[in-house]
Amino acid sequence: MFTGIVEELGTVETLEDQGDAVRLTLRAPHVIADARLGDSISVNGCCLTVAERDGETFTADVMRETLDKTSLGALEPGTRVNLERAVTASSRLGGHIVQGHVDGTGTVVRREPSEHWELVEVSLPDGLSRYLVDKGSITVDGISLTVVSVGRESFTVSLIPETLARTTLGFKQPGDPVNLEVDVIAKYVERLLTHDKDPA
Repeated sequence: MFTGIVEELGTVETLEDQGDAVRLTLRAPHVIADARLGDSISVNGCCLTVAERDGETFTADVMRETLDKTSLGALEPGTRVNLERAVTASSRLGGHIVQGHVDGTGTVVRREPSEHWELVEVSLPDGLSRYLVDKGSITVDGISLTVVSVGRESFTVSLIPETLARTTLGFKQPGDPVNLEVDVIAKYVERLLTHDKDPA
């Protein structure tokens, strides 16, 4: 489990195509400093497992299913990524409950700069808008953000200078893909309310 508070901007070092998977190596001196083999690290909002570590880099195996359903399939050497280590029982929950299980991908639609913050609009895949509410939480590329407004096909978030400086949303441009994870509590509420209507 994660909180959506990005700890480090890492860099893709190499991608080794294995047909049905990719071995992804990332330079991440901060998050790898105390990581062990088998630990979970969120990479642009996708929960990946540390398979190897070497100095300031770590390697994770990314299955074809993940590559096809997230923006990780578009990574290439040199790409910057948001990184967060899994939360511990003694950690502060600075964002919201994030599982690292991507619900879909959207794209940056527009950016509207202001003097002290920036409004960013992101497109929504079919079926995800029902989980969003104004002032609710959403995870964009692993970043816990507060929703400003929700439409049927997109939503907006306001980004403070700290978020712009410390995450990939500081340089994502219209048309760039982003991973989205909606609030898991909303999904559980929906399941509870519709359970008796399900045939299973």
